Amino acid sequence: MAKVPLKRLRNIGIMAHIDAGKTTTTERILFYTGKVHRMGEVHEGAATMDWMEQEKERGITITSACTTTFWNWNNEQYQINIIDTPGHVDFTVEVERSLRVLDGSVAIFCAVGGVEPQSETVWRQANKYKVPRIAFVNKMDRIGANFWRVFEEIKEKLGANPVPIQLPIGSEDKFIGVVDLIRMKALIWDTDELGKQYRLAEIPDELQEEARKWREFLLEAAAEQDEALMEKYFEDPDSLTEKEIIQAIRKGTLSMAIVPMLCGSAFRNRGVQPLLDAICAFLPSPIDVGSVWGTHPETGERIERKVDINEPFTALAFKIMTDPYVGRLCFMRVYSGYLDAGSYVYNPRTRKKERISRLLQMHANKQNPIQRVEVGDIAAAVGFKDIKTGDTLCDVNHPIALESMKFPEPVIEKAIEPKTKADIDKLSIALAKLMEEDPTFRVRVDEESGQTIIAGMGELHLEIIIDRLKREFKVEINEGRPQVAYRETITTSVTHRELFKKQTGGRGKYADVHIEFSPLPADSEKDFEFINEIKGGVIPKEFIPSVEKGIRSAMNEGIIAGYPAVRIRARLFDGSHHEVDSDSLSFEIAGRMAFKNACKNANPIILEPIMKLEVVTPEEYMGAIIGDLNRRRGRIEGTSSRGNAVVIRAYVPLAEMFGYVTQLRTLSSGRAYSTMQFDHYEPTPPNIQEQIIAQARGEKVNA
Repeated sequence: MAKVPLKRLRNIGIMAHIDAGKTTTTERILFYTGKVHRMGEVHEGAATMDWMEQEKERGITITSACTTTFWNWNNEQYQINIIDTPGHVDFTVEVERSLRVLDGSVAIFCAVGGVEPQSETVWRQANKYKVPRIAFVNKMDRIGANFWRVFEEIKEKLGANPVPIQLPIGSEDKFIGVVDLIRMKALIWDTDELGKQYRLAEIPDELQEEARKWREFLLEAAAEQDEALMEKYFEDPDSLTEKEIIQAIRKGTLSMAIVPMLCGSAFRNRGVQPLLDAICAFLPSPIDVGSVWGTHPETGERIERKVDINEPFTALAFKIMTDPYVGRLCFMRVYSGYLDAGSYVYNPRTRKKERISRLLQMHANKQNPIQRVEVGDIAAAVGFKDIKTGDTLCDVNHPIALESMKFPEPVIEKAIEPKTKADIDKLSIALAKLMEEDPTFRVRVDEESGQTIIAGMGELHLEIIIDRLKREFKVEINEGRPQVAYRETITTSVTHRELFKKQTGGRGKYADVHIEFSPLPADSEKDFEFINEIKGGVIPKEFIPSVEKGIRSAMNEGIIAGYPAVRIRARLFDGSHHEVDSDSLSFEIAGRMAFKNACKNANPIILEPIMKLEVVTPEEYMGAIIGDLNRRRGRIEGTSSRGNAVVIRAYVPLAEMFGYVTQLRTLSSGRAYSTMQFDHYEPTPPNIQEQIIAQARGEKVNA
């Protein structure tokens, strides 16, 4: 790896709603920085970063891809590590884990679509991980493009403070360039050399007044970031130098007080070079992000790791991938120190050492072997035995555990079975590999029917999984219809005593527990809370974890219909034991039985996943679409206009949404489109609950 100083390293992500042009923008960045010599197009299935067969066919990004490239700005060379993330909500985990390890991000918005549902989701994720970002309004050449509408939507819908540093010159088919408000020059792309060259020109007369107005807006926003600059600005706004303005905007971007806003058309090769300049100018280096904090795996004390090559090695594994030639790859972000190929790391989760036999720099699915990774790097490791997404990898003599990652629960399930006996073993190996790669993909075996149930974030998610099973792993399977992943919970508190006694020849079994079960609040982040209030050793402390284990295993089997139970608090407050007959297994069984017997009397209910839906439609179809959503138990939240279309926002139960895309096409003659993402769980109406229970007692999975 050609090394640049840490202050000139940028670890960035490209994030946006589906179809905003993330992958096209990334392809242009790779072309202009000399990483690739031919631009790949998404619609032709030739994009470098979309290397999976399924991505090429569907023209969407499914898995986040990493690459490294270099760019000269201000006569200095910058290294940019880029992660291109998916826009489809079913693959939101890819965005989540990428943002966890990135320092900055480019949020791309479609000039026509503006702030769309997945734009809001990724924006919230970036807020959660405190990732500074710049906004790029793409597709300025499209009919209906409106830079200022996107500006307003970023303020209103995202609660951000966008500051344009460019104005578009023309729009739709007349979009030819941008006004640079920092230099007060026009940047015009009028040659057809794939946009490599642009010329600096004077600002067109018709834009002079608007440019002065927005330059003033920019200078005010910049001056607010720095007191000395503020004084200088009030004395004479024209005295601010280009360098001072850039430094102030950078300061505001890093503190997330402002979001610099640019525009262009990646597909038409316009506006990408200034975006690269902005990445170098405004987004943080690892030094700007600063130290990372973790805890000591044994003592729990807080530990700081500075951004320094001389600190002990610390990295976070943010993705596991299976490569047909290299085997399992672990993508990691290095926060401190360095690691040489062939050396050992310590994994606090497994409490074991792992040998990293090889290190690779990634360019999509191509690998470049390297000898060492250093602080700030994003690279892949090979040769490990047991590393999972979210694991910390650290120096063997200086253990530290960084905060792991939390992933959303799956909302949709499907029964699958191998077609032939030969496929049985292949299927279990393939599913294990896919689960390792994707933390939102789950597999379980239904105890009653013996079927394998796979669960994921949406219909597309499971479709891609099944496609990969057939293509990559050569497993032929039969599949059932998609099923909703319901949950169960209780609505009232109940106190229960469970006495488990068994006397056979010899030593018996004895456990006695008094437990109060109560519901956790609906907004609780926990699915289960166990409180131990045992005093005076009435139950020896070594048996307490067994009670919790028993309750947890019973929760997986549900209360009334066999769906996993959630949002439950168990308070163990009394009990007794037998000196000879009590053991861990007895208390585990008592915990299980206590849950099953008590929760039946705590007014149990079934929860269903509710999806947030947005439909964009021409106005004449609005009535039919709203009527259809009402029939699907939808709750209409509101409507708004977007260009000459209407946007309908609603919350609808997932159970009612299978096959919705086809129905929507029929209702709107193919002119409306929708986006849907999981929002929350809520209780099912009594009549629906009765149907679910009846179905569960009969044939639970319709294969």
